[in-house]
Amino acid sequence: MAKVLISIKILPSDVTTDLNLLQKKIEKELPKYASVYKFNEEPIAFGLTALIAHIIIPEEKPGSLDKVEKQLQKIDEISQMETLMVRRVQFS
Repeated sequence: MAKVLISIKILPSDVTTDLNLLQKKIEKELPKYASVYKFNEEPIAFGLTALIAHIIIPEEKPGSLDKVEKQLQKIDEISQMETLMVRRVQFS
C-alpha cells in the first residue's frame, strides 16, 4: 500500500522553545490517519533551531496534507512552517 511522506520545516516561535515538547505536541495534534516517521533538527541562526517533521499520510485520503498543516498551525509554539517535500513511498 502506498503512502505519502511529507517533510515540513517548522520554525519555533521562540529560541527558548523546548523542541522535545514541541515534537510531542505535533504528534498529539496530528489527525488520526497521520503519523510521524521521524524528526530532524536544523540549526538556523543565533541559537534558533528548526524542526523538520517527516510525516506519513495515506495516499487515498484527499485533502489530508491540508488538514495536517491546519492542525499544526494551531500549535502556539510554531511560528512558521514550510513544506519541503512531498513524496509517494511504498511500504511492504
